[in-house]
Amino acid sequence: MSLSAANPQMSTAFDIRWPEGGAGALATQLVFASPHSGRLYPDDMNPALDSLRIRRSEDARVDDLIGQAPAFGVPVICALTARAYLDVNRDPAELDPQLFAGALPAEANALSPRVAAGLGVVARVASGGAEIYNRRLSLEEGLSRITRLHRPYHDALGRLLSRARAAHGFVVLIDWHSMPQSAAPGVDFVLGDRFGGACSPALTALVERLLGEAGYRTARNAPFAGGYTTEHYGRPDRQTHVLQVEINRGLYLDEARLETTAGFGRLRETLGRLTARLAETDWRLLLKG
Repeated sequence: MSLSAANPQMSTAFDIRWPEGGAGALATQLVFASPHSGRLYPDDMNPALDSLRIRRSEDARVDDLIGQAPAFGVPVICALTARAYLDVNRDPAELDPQLFAGALPAEANALSPRVAAGLGVVARVASGGAEIYNRRLSLEEGLSRITRLHRPYHDALGRLLSRARAAHGFVVLIDWHSMPQSAAPGVDFVLGDRFGGACSPALTALVERLLGEAGYRTARNAPFAGGYTTEHYGRPDRQTHVLQVEINRGLYLDEARLETTAGFGRLRETLGRLTARLAETDWRLLLKG
């Protein structure tokens, strides 16, 4: 069951994969999200790059890597449209003046580091820095994408977090991503908690320990401390704990061809076991103890 199935206008924005029992079965404080694994490219995109070069911006197959989560009672929200078209892990005000024709709204955050890198809410460049378009977009195009995709995704995520928090007193969101192998040489996972501001240190330490026990090398907050989702929702003082997890694509993916390798199955099994351990955690004791 998914919320998007009930509303065709939302069908390209997101999907929620519920535990058995459907939307009413929030048996755990845990919520998973995959904002960058979407692989739908709307016809109105009209990019200048070929499909493979654009698709290298995807967090390819991350939604599948964490696909066992509902079996352990954990709902998963996934963005369905590609991040190169509209990035739900950006502030909707992060509009790129080099991409859009005409003046930006007064509230636009055109000076953010992500916009400067060409990676605003509507990306100007793909992975590797290649320009996606050979034209400027109208501001109306960008705002339409935000209305159709960014807003519904975050409305749904916000409701999901609120429901879990209401049911259990607090909520733990893990925001799953992948990173190029070159982004953090020698590191398998980067854990981003906004330098301790987005979640209890106990959550970061637990995930770090479980990954270490499975034989993986981890780092904290470098080079990824957490994006918009982590920063926007991570409020431990309001009983909302958010941790961003970046997975090294070299563990499971041929990055040039975007094809999974033999490591995919092992990693998926590992993340399934990790999810099971997290679902069994006494969060009340861990986060308040």
